[in-house]
Amino acid sequence: MSGFPRRADTMCRAAVTMYGCRVRSRPRGRIGTAMPKSPLHTPVLAWYATNARDLPWRRPDASPWSVLVSEVMLQQTPVSRVLPAHAAWLDRWPTPTAQAADEPGEAVRQWGRLGYPRRALRLHAAATTISRRHGGDVPADYDELRDLPGIGDYTAAAVASFAFGRRHVVLDTNVRRVFARAVDGVQYPPTATTAAERRTALALLPDEPATAARWAVATMELGALVCTAAGPRCADCPIRRRCAWRLAGQPAYDGPPRRRQSYDGTDRQCRGRLLRVLREASGPVTRADLDAAWSAAPQRERALDTLVADGLVEPLADGTFRLPVSAPVFPPTP
Repeated sequence: MSGFPRRADTMCRAAVTMYGCRVRSRPRGRIGTAMPKSPLHTPVLAWYATNARDLPWRRPDASPWSVLVSEVMLQQTPVSRVLPAHAAWLDRWPTPTAQAADEPGEAVRQWGRLGYPRRALRLHAAATTISRRHGGDVPADYDELRDLPGIGDYTAAAVASFAFGRRHVVLDTNVRRVFARAVDGVQYPPTATTAAERRTALALLPDEPATAARWAVATMELGALVCTAAGPRCADCPIRRRCAWRLAGQPAYDGPPRRRQSYDGTDRQCRGRLLRVLREASGPVTRADLDAAWSAAPQRERALDTLVADGLVEPLADGTFRLPVSAPVFPPTP
């Protein structure tokens, strides 16, 4: 299995042993050929059928644009905060073409306090490309989705799967945690997605595209509602009798320290305060307006510089600042 670490081989053999999944010695392409059914599929899909949350982007009438907006918003942001923002976004911009017709600064304004506001610019840039290259329709093909500015592997696979029923490996934090516990017998997955995790996910992917898409969202929901990070509810888990971590006695995590990000007093908080001044203004703001939002001058200037570098704020020749009118250029997203 050249090109993959020894750990990948171990995990693949574990998947074969525990779940009866056949895997190739070397992957070919993004998804691979059909594989036998895993005994995990039936209990997880049955659990999802009766426990799935009613979310607007999962409804049968949800547009691919609704799915794309939700996936961008849900990155590092809980569902409870995304729900009202998602609804407001689609009310204002029901299609990518409607979004593209507005300035990128309006996307930043609408983003509000969701956090990581550069996602708003990425969503606007993707909408602009969809409008220009795809006639305003979100593409169904993974490679075309991947070519949209600001859209990485996970988002492209998720949209292709959830909006169009395509067969793709969709690995978010929740899915990775479910597989780490159920297959590898560890409490938490590695910090970054590994080749071994992708091979395990591929081994467990159902053959039929519509079932694979449902499996992807079902495992995601299982991780969000039952196999949670801090307090897993193993008694309610549909695969508890096959979970390697539970069968091993739930050994404690022994990897690198898992640090929680602080917020108070950070550059992130300072950036948010400065952006709020710009969002709430009807036009350009003065430096004095920004100075009043954060008292620590060195940190404020540093935060303002990063906002300008990220394309979230545009400095004007008269010394004032505004939300962006021109769209920044995004490098390819990993």
